[in-house]
Amino acid sequence: MNSVIITIDGKKIKTTKGETLVDVANKNGIYIPTLCYMKDKPCLGTCRVCSVKVNDYLISSCTVPVADGMVVEVENDKEGADMRKALIELLFVEGNHNCPSCEKSGRCELQAVGYETNMMVSRFPYRFPVNERDYASDNIWLERDRCIFCQRCVEFIKDKETNQKIFSISNRGSKSRIEIDIDLADKMSLEQVAEAADMCPVGCIINKNQGFNKAIGKRKFEIETVRERALNTQKNSKTT
Repeated sequence: MNSVIITIDGKKIKTTKGETLVDVANKNGIYIPTLCYMKDKPCLGTCRVCSVKVNDYLISSCTVPVADGMVVEVENDKEGADMRKALIELLFVEGNHNCPSCEKSGRCELQAVGYETNMMVSRFPYRFPVNERDYASDNIWLERDRCIFCQRCVEFIKDKETNQKIFSISNRGSKSRIEIDIDLADKMSLEQVAEAADMCPVGCIINKNQGFNKAIGKRKFEIETVRERALNTQKNSKTT
């Protein structure tokens, strides 16, 4: 009763009713890029780069539970693929992303999906916004130039005692910016700081204890592309 059959790019796939579409696609070797979505956490649907055509409607695949008879187009929909690429280009031009000098280069998910979609240069004019950095926290360096407003940190990083949000977004539109509650941030354990820095898909949240003198980690997307990592993660979770 829980089994359903969906079609992705003409391929019939038998899966479990209610599973998230992006996970089902990846398990079956069909890569859909994501930036805000994290497996096993509530979907946010903020970045929209996972948008695909579902039953002839464009919708973010991280928000869609699969249902019997669903017809999905990913790579077969050239217009949708170009739209996903355009969304990634917009994220680059709305901030200041200097990849060669960024501490998270090689570990940045935005950089990785840029490579994956063959983005060489944006079709949109760069805005070069002036953003104020925030060094006030004892352990966190907030580099606002790189924030893509995915809201992972806002929704998933909270004070252990009060469950209050440590990060937030102020203002709206072009004036939006990521904020940090300094008092709550200074109570974070080093493990939680590391979790926040790792959860950030770009180099916006940096652990002050790591950087150029103490590397923040291996350049994982040079060893394995973001496509390979996503597909392998889903395959491994399917077999365990």
